[in-house]
Amino acid sequence: MKNTILQPRFKDHPHFKDFWTKGNGKQLIDFSGAEVSFKDFEEFSSYFYHVDETGDQVVKDIYFTKNFREASKEMEQYIRNGISEDENTPQSIKQMFLQTQTIPEWLDYGLLKSGAELCMRANLDSLISLRDYCLMGGYDFAYLNKPLIITEALKKGAVKRLSETLDFWVNVTRYDALKPHHKGYEFAIKTRMIHSYARLSIRKHYKDWDTENWGEPINSWDMMATYIGFSLVFLHSLHKLGNAYSAQEEQGLFHLWKYVGYLLGIPEKLLPDNKKQATEFFYMWTSIQPPADKDSVLLAHSLLNESLENPILKYEFQRKNLRYLHICCTWFLLDDEVCKRLQIPEVSGRKAFPFAKKMINKIYNRIISRELRIRKGNKDQMKVLKDYLRITDNSVFH
Repeated sequence: MKNTILQPRFKDHPHFKDFWTKGNGKQLIDFSGAEVSFKDFEEFSSYFYHVDETGDQVVKDIYFTKNFREASKEMEQYIRNGISEDENTPQSIKQMFLQTQTIPEWLDYGLLKSGAELCMRANLDSLISLRDYCLMGGYDFAYLNKPLIITEALKKGAVKRLSETLDFWVNVTRYDALKPHHKGYEFAIKTRMIHSYARLSIRKHYKDWDTENWGEPINSWDMMATYIGFSLVFLHSLHKLGNAYSAQEEQGLFHLWKYVGYLLGIPEKLLPDNKKQATEFFYMWTSIQPPADKDSVLLAHSLLNESLENPILKYEFQRKNLRYLHICCTWFLLDDEVCKRLQIPEVSGRKAFPFAKKMINKIYNRIISRELRIRKGNKDQMKVLKDYLRITDNSVFH
């Protein structure tokens, strides 16, 4: 591709200006104390055309030279047992695993523990935040969604897609999960391989990919934005739902996702340390994203209707009620303009459930010990994950 000089092309468009002057973007600035500008735009925008070349080469060397079962078995051996410099393996494998096995000097296991505890302690509010703010809000960025559409995520179905996201999130946010060769580490490396496999497949099979406008498929700058969703946007959602947290927990959450990003091959420069930095990074990135398009609406409604398709709840009235509650939370957590663009249905009494939840959380935070909330949150989240994995193991969802 010819060298493209990217501009903050949507900075004067209504969707961008409204978000940052009166919508959730304005709330994020107030929430974080960010000083947003485009002074570093050129420095960061080059990552729109940057990808994880090491991960891509691993896929070429392992997954494209063997059948999938053999390749997966070989990769699991590396993940679980590690690798040394003198092993007889492809250079790409050595490069990736020697990087991910090396503990960066900045890593603080105490902060990882605090971040994991916040994720568990927020219990089902964590899952509401992931679904109704992070995932749903992400669908408003049209270019970000193109890999999902092209790899036919809609055909897979929202139940399966949500199950995979939940499986990843839960497994990287438990105690000690990210130590080399532990479960969260394994999920990070496997997710990195999925990204590279999807990127190479898009490049090979989808000739109409618009690199100049959409960036490289699953590029490093889009990856940064996705993981800001798991940190900054997630934290903002917990705040909006009335959850209290300490400065240590807040710092720990950003530290946890910085390390997950490091394992996934995202350049360290793109991984924010705190909410101020994350908001400033996010501001620049949103200026290259147009608002929701027809694909965004399809993804949003697929997620909304997941509640109706999901057999975890036995009765239809339960599924309809769950869908209604998610719609209420979506309107509460996202800007009205975003909800309208995504064609989220208007429902009556939509403020009642989120406001009741907010009040209950404030009381709950005061009267229940932190340790008990962590234990209960972990137990409840693991049960939800178990239910999803049980129903998505059924061939109907593959």
